[in-house]
Amino acid sequence: MSTPTGPASGLPVRMPRPRQSGRHRRPEPVVAPEGAAALVLAVPGTPSSATRSLAEEVISIARSELPGLNARIGYLDGDDAEYPTLSTVLAHNAAERVARFEQAVAAGREVAEPTGPSAVVVPLLAGPDSALIRRIRQAVMDSGTQAELTDVLGPHPLLAEALHVRLSEAGLARADRARLFTVATAADGIVLATVGGEEAVQAAGITGMLLAARLAVPVMAAALCPGFRGRTRAAPTVRRRRRRRPQEPRRSPHAAGCPSRRPRRTS
Repeated sequence: MSTPTGPASGLPVRMPRPRQSGRHRRPEPVVAPEGAAALVLAVPGTPSSATRSLAEEVISIARSELPGLNARIGYLDGDDAEYPTLSTVLAHNAAERVARFEQAVAAGREVAEPTGPSAVVVPLLAGPDSALIRRIRQAVMDSGTQAELTDVLGPHPLLAEALHVRLSEAGLARADRARLFTVATAADGIVLATVGGEEAVQAAGITGMLLAARLAVPVMAAALCPGFRGRTRAAPTVRRRRRRRPQEPRRSPHAAGCPSRRPRRTS
């Protein structure tokens, strides 16, 4: 982890500066430091316009939070045409970093030679998935570049907010626009389905607790993997809920992640 005295693992960070005193001081501008590692979003699953739209939205939010951020998208199963692969994106980013340094030196500027990771790779996954993480790590190694691989996005309160929005879009919950907390819900319970096995189910359970606090209804996490044999499979969980309340379950769109195929019916 970075400290106020310097970055950890060679990652460049914006160093804290003394804040101005007084009631009317202006907020400190936050910008990406020169020479900072690029943010590369690793998108799993079959590339499509939907997955690209989701990734571009995440990148847009990141750039708005940190102006000057060099953010890119790499697809785990890309075609290097319309959807560039993760390895290709990392290789091109590293080459451009060297080219910018050489151009600055040729122009007579005094710049330090770039060191440390050329990119920070963030998997676009809501929860842990060991198989996909292994593939992403292999793609990073195949690129031949120095890149840092981070953890997945969840569990995080923002994922519970995203799920709340998805339920609202499906007509199962209505949120007020001020605080995004529930006004009414049409669901008696929610099954939060995820891929990735038992570890992913445990992470989704934390997000489910945050969602339950918003909606005041029970939320259960369950696995959607066809080969998973644990007790928290999605289909049995849905059937148990239907025995208690014989009502046709409804499905809302996924909140994050880019599945390569549409999941089968769970009931």
